Amino acid sequence: MTPQPNPEAGAAVKAADRDHVFHSWSAQELIDPLAVAGAEGSYFWDYDGRRYLDFSSGLVYTNVGYQHPKIVAAIQEQAARMTTFAPAFAIEARSEAARLIAERTPGDLDKIFFTNGGADAVEHAIRMARLHTGRPKVLSAYRSYHGGTQQAVNITGDPRRWASDSGTAGVVHFWAPYLYRSRFYAETEEQECARALEHLETTIAFEGPSTVAAIILETIPGTAGIMVPPPGYLAGVRELCDKYGIVFVLDEVMAGFGRTGEWFAADLFDVTPDLLTFAKGVNSGYVPLGGVAISGAIAETFGKRPYPGGLTYSGHPLACAAAVATIGVMAEEGVVENAARLGESVVGPELRALAERHPSVGEVRGVGMFWALELVRDRETREPLVPYNAAGEANAPMAAFAAAAKKGGLWPFVNMNRTHVVPPCNISEAELKEGLAALDAALSVADEYTA
Repeated sequence: MTPQPNPEAGAAVKAADRDHVFHSWSAQELIDPLAVAGAEGSYFWDYDGRRYLDFSSGLVYTNVGYQHPKIVAAIQEQAARMTTFAPAFAIEARSEAARLIAERTPGDLDKIFFTNGGADAVEHAIRMARLHTGRPKVLSAYRSYHGGTQQAVNITGDPRRWASDSGTAGVVHFWAPYLYRSRFYAETEEQECARALEHLETTIAFEGPSTVAAIILETIPGTAGIMVPPPGYLAGVRELCDKYGIVFVLDEVMAGFGRTGEWFAADLFDVTPDLLTFAKGVNSGYVPLGGVAISGAIAETFGKRPYPGGLTYSGHPLACAAAVATIGVMAEEGVVENAARLGESVVGPELRALAERHPSVGEVRGVGMFWALELVRDRETREPLVPYNAAGEANAPMAAFAAAAKKGGLWPFVNMNRTHVVPPCNISEAELKEGLAALDAALSVADEYTA
């Protein structure tokens, strides 16, 4: 589709937004949201006709891009047949979506509880773990994000938690492995893995194993920095959970459904959790949908005991029809394989080449279509390009970098001192190279702030 400029319509959309829409995570008077006129594939455009290659996949959820015709058609067909129905009934779209998801989850995670998104999936996973074990506490990592609802934001390990942290949510945070900024004075991945596991087991011991219901981890942390765990870490957490009777929850809301070049990131590490949360890529965000994949043991807990939780729109027909179509598209078009192949042959090598050219790039890390560049002022000291949780003038270097990327037709995903490369999983090689060239140019702006 060719963007057609219509600035008058754009001005009207912007005016209505500023008059009436209350935006998340924002000081309302300080934001200037872009008015978007349309989107297709890996691109979207504004009302002035400017087109952007979306290296953020929305919020890392348009795994098969915008407006895929097969998914649009599936939603239209479902709307014509049955727009909605209560969750207590068995309907075709819901049953088929659950079956297709269960076929792809690791191990015996064969029961699917549908939610409206990722945060409430985490809420219900934690509720299930507490009821299954009869224990109150949850352990989660610093440098994590699990959602904006009350329990999920308390589990979160980044500054978005602070304003809502009740201090009574039964959450204990610990350090997960992150060799580039190791909290364990490690020099190798092996050291980082061993010391992180020792730290976690010590935390369990001092909290009291009999009080810990669950350990929850993003399989590969997303917004917090795409820190791929070292070999053996997730398997070690699985062993600790088994040792102490703790439920192991993997949050795959961002990492799931092809993002890492596997259906689920857990497959990269040959690990099966007791509960797995998902959302986003399950239907490319076309209609809100999330869920919890549940192991046989936990499902059995609620075999004759009612599960005390539910949602009016659990397994909404339109969302489930979109999920069925999305999974079909991913299988038919080799989307998971595309993410793996281009991640290995194009994104990884090209980003490492960028790091050689740009002193602002401290580290490159990632897999599939899930990568991060950590930007620094000084490679030797690893001082971040901007301080932790920077805002205003302190964040000026990252703001300048982001503005340069947008000026070059690239919409970046920027968080703190990082830019993430997270385009649609079905992006073409030519589109990738176009985006990486724009990223190369924008990094020259970041370089201006280095020592």
